[in-house]
Amino acid sequence: MRKIEIVQGILDANEATATGNREVFDSHNCLAVNIMSAPGAGKTSFILRTIEELSADTRIGVIEGDVVSTVDAEKVHDFASAVVQINTKGMPESCALVADMIQVALERLPMSDLDLVLIENVGNLLCPSEFDLGEHLKVVITSTPEGHDKPLKYPVIFSQADAVIINKADLLPYVDFDMEDFMRSVRNLNARVTFFPLSCKTGEGVTEWVTWLRSQHPAR
Repeated sequence: MRKIEIVQGILDANEATATGNREVFDSHNCLAVNIMSAPGAGKTSFILRTIEELSADTRIGVIEGDVVSTVDAEKVHDFASAVVQINTKGMPESCALVADMIQVALERLPMSDLDLVLIENVGNLLCPSEFDLGEHLKVVITSTPEGHDKPLKYPVIFSQADAVIINKADLLPYVDFDMEDFMRSVRNLNARVTFFPLSCKTGEGVTEWVTWLRSQHPAR
């Protein structure tokens, strides 16, 4: 019983901070997107493709979450309007970003100069589903080489997603990935989700994703 009370207290405190983060985003009319995936699914490539498509008329900030390195932040630095790195090593919640970390990042971002903030969460399909960051949209990326059974193994994160990106679609002829089975499994968990099969390498499907993303922020 005591453990349950402690965990509930942590989640309640996180929710309160997340609400404050969302108010900051809203006050600046800035859309926040939490991008989650397993390691190697292509989060950073996906962010770079998104920035490339939007950069002509959208000011984009990126919050990079990683356990120790700054590799992804360095890749994004020259393309985004602003980048903040968060390293979670040594923190109790090292397997995911939490609202307190985003709160600190927001203090370092030029929020008045941004239209969109992309949050690259730590590579993990379990822990990130536990913590609201104050984002407006949750996006889960899976890749075709990972197989189509991920929704069965990690149902919570797929049940919360606003959009599911099926990355590395150019590899479909060469890997064992059943698109229909995958989509059916996700829809059984989450009937409202939107799917985007795409390839960050070839650009296939990226325009459809960006068009949808624009539609999520009508004020912009």
